[in-house]
Amino acid sequence: MFQDEATFEVIAGKGGDGLVSFRREKYVPRGGPDGGDGGDGGSVILVASRHKTSLLQISRRPRYAAKDGRQGGTANCYGKSGDDLELEVPIGTLVHDARRGNVLRDLTEDGERLVVAKGGKGGKGNARFATAVHQTPRKATPGAEGERRELRLELKLFADVGLVGLPNAGKSSFLSVVTAATPKVANYPFTTLAPQVGIAAVGEADSLVIADLPGLIEGAAEGHGLGHQFLKHVERCRVLLHFVDVSSDALDDPVDAFRTIDRELARFSDALADKERLVVATKVEDEASAARADELEAALERPVRRISSMQRRGLRELLGDSLRLVRGEPQAP
Repeated sequence: MFQDEATFEVIAGKGGDGLVSFRREKYVPRGGPDGGDGGDGGSVILVASRHKTSLLQISRRPRYAAKDGRQGGTANCYGKSGDDLELEVPIGTLVHDARRGNVLRDLTEDGERLVVAKGGKGGKGNARFATAVHQTPRKATPGAEGERRELRLELKLFADVGLVGLPNAGKSSFLSVVTAATPKVANYPFTTLAPQVGIAAVGEADSLVIADLPGLIEGAAEGHGLGHQFLKHVERCRVLLHFVDVSSDALDDPVDAFRTIDRELARFSDALADKERLVVATKVEDEASAARADELEAALERPVRRISSMQRRGLRELLGDSLRLVRGEPQAP
């Protein structure tokens, strides 16, 4: 199950208290102070991981706490520091301070780390307070409290290629054929209610990460339908494949379908509207659908790729064009 938001509290460990202690040695009736410092509390750290694809698991707990530091020991021994708590999140996770509303970090690289709650410093033992004048101090300091913070995590998927189009445009069928992903495929709108991600092999050595994103409708930029839940993921894709159903069963005229999506992308943001995009006529499986694809190309005055996921036609060529676009290479004529 996919989840792209999570809110919870993080609590770093308290520092261990410093110790008041004096040496007890044979023939040394008045040994000096030997109380050690307390250990530092553990910190809570978020780690971006390519092995995570959803915030579902981390959202199941309302609170995460690192370990406290241990008290200082005798013979000037330091207390053991508390273990850090590392929480793995998907690449593309935006980390917000839920109370202040500011963004702490955008975790965009595998292995990137962010300390979201720093452990408290350990207290000082009485050995730290000995002076030439005061050689038997009975003073030690307590460990500091660890930081507490309420976090709101927001996942924006990273993918080489994002699939956009009206509901039932053929995105899920395409993804299921060219990758090992298994999105739900059915002949009715909003089959895809959450992003699906798969990896497509391109040739013998290359691959593309492809995200099938929920279908848009008119007014999505204002949050209608799946609205912003969809569009925020599109922002992170390097290239868009704009799918348009040209079959006889299509619910919308192909030109109108293209322009609906085009408007919604532009209304959401200029950057989204300007993103590299290939127009793809889907379900081109007979002469009538091929003719509608030609009409779409003529109306848009731009190249339109033609594919049939069911018949496995045009897929290899589309993946090759997508890879070249991701790499910034010129497209084949």
